[in-house]
Amino acid sequence: MDYKAMYQQWLDNPYFDEETKAELKAIEGNEKEIEDRFYMDLEFGTAGLRGVIGAGTNRMNVYTVRKATQGLANYILSVKGEAKGVAIAYDSRRMSPEFADEAALCLAANGIKAYVFESLRPTPELSYAVRKLGCIAGINITASHNPPDYNGYKVYWEDGAQITPPHDSGIMDEVKKVTDYASVKTMPLDEAKAAGLYQTIGADIDDPYIEELKGLVLHKDSIDAVKDRLTIVYSPLHGTGNIPVRRVLKELGFQNVHVVPEQELPDGNFPTVSYPNPEAAEAFELGLALAKKVNADLVLATDPDADRLGVYVKDSKTGEYHTLTGNMSGCLIGDYVIGQRKAIHGSLPEDGAFIRSIVSTNMADAIAKHYGIQLVEVLTGFKFIGQKMLEFETTGKGTYLFGMEESYGCLTGTYARDKDAVVASMALCEAAAYYMTKDMTLWDAMLEMYERYGYYKDHVESITLKGIEGLAKIQEIMNTLRVDAPKEIGGLKVLAARDYKEDKVQDFVTGETRPTGLPKSNVLYYELEDDAWVCVRPSGTEPKVKFYIGVKGTSMADADEKSASLGSQVLDMIQKMI
Repeated sequence: MDYKAMYQQWLDNPYFDEETKAELKAIEGNEKEIEDRFYMDLEFGTAGLRGVIGAGTNRMNVYTVRKATQGLANYILSVKGEAKGVAIAYDSRRMSPEFADEAALCLAANGIKAYVFESLRPTPELSYAVRKLGCIAGINITASHNPPDYNGYKVYWEDGAQITPPHDSGIMDEVKKVTDYASVKTMPLDEAKAAGLYQTIGADIDDPYIEELKGLVLHKDSIDAVKDRLTIVYSPLHGTGNIPVRRVLKELGFQNVHVVPEQELPDGNFPTVSYPNPEAAEAFELGLALAKKVNADLVLATDPDADRLGVYVKDSKTGEYHTLTGNMSGCLIGDYVIGQRKAIHGSLPEDGAFIRSIVSTNMADAIAKHYGIQLVEVLTGFKFIGQKMLEFETTGKGTYLFGMEESYGCLTGTYARDKDAVVASMALCEAAAYYMTKDMTLWDAMLEMYERYGYYKDHVESITLKGIEGLAKIQEIMNTLRVDAPKEIGGLKVLAARDYKEDKVQDFVTGETRPTGLPKSNVLYYELEDDAWVCVRPSGTEPKVKFYIGVKGTSMADADEKSASLGSQVLDMIQKMI
């Protein structure tokens, strides 16, 4: 059925409500808009759904949420997991509570119990809840740090991680089989509750979750020593982090935590930022203004679903606030957690592991080497770190010490299987307290790490290509690079090219070819001379192709210069393909 016929079906079918039809009638005659809304079903990928809120098959709405949930329910029934139930959480975005209930009632109509949080909660707490409740799966209604007009639907499996093989493809296949929206099951809320198929959860998960985090503290003595001197500014960016971050810091004793008032309360319109992303400088404008007023030592911001943490730290010598990238904060936390664990216990597990995504900094490798532990690379997406944690548990080989990815996410414990900005906030504040007792700031600690491990500089460039044409252009870029791998990038020789889709590594020095050793993914990675690298991958959540760039310099200035030059030349190379 073409998009015009599908558009007309939504207008004519009594299954769709009048509000939906009114929205569709308002775009009558706008062929481009109708095509964009109906030329395809909103794709249920390995991370679930994510898209613009609105009416249509290619939009996030109650009908696409029900359809996805029916597919999930069918899969759960096929593996006989219905008795375990499904945990459901949601964030502060528009329609998040409604989508959560639609998912719960579809599950209930299929005889699968839903455990639904009473109000918005962070993504990592959903991961924890799945494990705590012994659920077969979890659903999180969130679009993370996307713009306000987006929402999403993430699916987790019983280990607490987002779905990975074979469950991801199994669920996707079941979702594709649901072609008739009107065939999707649902039931009234009161009937679901009466049947024991809809249960509200809250403090029964919150309290043990917070206790798990507090149990990871290594130096409570340092917190006690400086709790009235260390000054922290925090912003939840209108999202889910406000209550849990403030709670854990308060219960640990931190006395000077200042929350950015304009960004404190949940608001799916994100009125103070155009893009609620802690990677963006604009997200910190209000926080930095407050930091200067209260003379803060560090400034924290969590994204709307509180799985990513952005950070600024004060240089006490200049008074300047320096931003920490996800690679920098991840390594700072990882080095502190692993180093202090070794200092306290005298040693680390022989099979201890630092896990990072393939697009994260090579400084992680240097840290792992310094502490004599293994460095494990996984594909982009924290679910692959979670998958490796599950492998460690099931095989008894490997001890998880820390995991991170460059996109501002890390996890210090094993209570969850997703990145956690709540625990990252706690760990960074603890590290700040520890270093303060040594007359050091977090910035001093970062500089000391550069001196110890090398001046690694990593950043991301991207090109946005929207719509049908953009999608085709992104594929064309990937195909061109795949068919004719460059032998030089930015004046640096390519030593090896990894093609994760083809599971192939071409070593241009030896001429050898070997497998990547990782699952297939549409990612290209180029190892360059001088410890530099470039990785290319289409975004899984936005209409972008991303270019991850890493260099190693002899100083901070040298690393900055090399990074800027390589980034510019990569974009020039790609622009010639468009």
